[in-house]
Amino acid sequence: MPNLENLIRLNDNYHMNTYARLPVTFVKGKGTRLWDDTGKEYIDFLSGIGVANAGHCHPAVVEAIKNQVESLMHVSNLYYTQPQLELAKKLVEISFGDKCFFSNSGAEANEAAIKLARRYAKAKGKDNAYEIITALRSFHGRTMKTLAATGQPDKQKPFEPMPPGFKHVPLNDIDALENEINEKTCAVMLEPIQGEGGVYPCDEAYLKQVRALCDKHGILLILDEVQTGMGRTGHMFAYEGYGITPDVMTLAKGLGSGLPIGVLIASDKASVFNPGEHGSTFGGGPVACAGALATIKVIEQEGLVENSREVGAYFAQKLEDLKTNTGKINEVRGRGLMLAIELAKDNAKNIVLALLKEGIVANNIGGNILRFLPPLCITEEDIDIAVSILARLLVQE
Repeated sequence: MPNLENLIRLNDNYHMNTYARLPVTFVKGKGTRLWDDTGKEYIDFLSGIGVANAGHCHPAVVEAIKNQVESLMHVSNLYYTQPQLELAKKLVEISFGDKCFFSNSGAEANEAAIKLARRYAKAKGKDNAYEIITALRSFHGRTMKTLAATGQPDKQKPFEPMPPGFKHVPLNDIDALENEINEKTCAVMLEPIQGEGGVYPCDEAYLKQVRALCDKHGILLILDEVQTGMGRTGHMFAYEGYGITPDVMTLAKGLGSGLPIGVLIASDKASVFNPGEHGSTFGGGPVACAGALATIKVIEQEGLVENSREVGAYFAQKLEDLKTNTGKINEVRGRGLMLAIELAKDNAKNIVLALLKEGIVANNIGGNILRFLPPLCITEEDIDIAVSILARLLVQE
């Protein structure tokens, strides 16, 4: 098996310099645990950036994928396949939505949502309504359109000029949002909790006001639940915790247990695509859909949404205690098992590397934010171990 030094050399020689990788090679995953090429065991508090919601390599998901691979892997969307339509039916049954469109990723699902919003406006006779309002600090993907939708100027600057059609406003400021709505607006797109931006939740009152504004102006409310969906926040979908329903929702990360899949879900009102107006060669393939359907069943049958809510509350309290006891934390944010701490010092990367040496996988956002997205089967015992190690490291820093 190639050792870490050889892999780093291969990466430097043959892979584009797009990822600031950490010095570890993972070779096995099971539930909440990962193992590297030396056999060292880690507790995973990142789950592949919110992907392994059902835990790594769940036997039911693996079996579903193996069975599908042995029968049919691809035929294109020119034909019907049972796994795709069973998954669409399941997603409609458990959400507000009426219709699904499958893609390969969250960025593609958001790209589809952007096109759908413009198509919806034209279907309503608003030919000049093409602008979408999103929030500052948001993150909607790395394609050019979704990057333009992303409210982080530092991510856009190397690729300017951005495609037109997006405005960005401060999150949780309803006046700022209302002031930007005009005859060119076709939709508002928000993450219920901004993930990559630093785990900043929408206020409940704010999201209800946004819903009302969209209804008042006849524009769509798109919720990007790529990171918050599939049980991550203590609800199957984060919007359920806010007492509203969107017109359009996008999902990806936690949907397929690691298989590349994204989905755009819309109400009947918003489902205005006609044949040929949008599509995907690989999106909604039989293998990805079989894995996603099995993932949803595991989340339901093993009570992982409830575990996310209950163990997430335990984790948040432990982090609040850590804040009080160490004085090294400015703020604890998030819901369910989507949590972050804002450190008092810009030492988040050092903490992440130190945690890795101690067998804990976590993530830093910028210089002073630690993000935790563990598999939804994480236990209080796992959290006690991680918080104990984190407390020691924070005191040492």
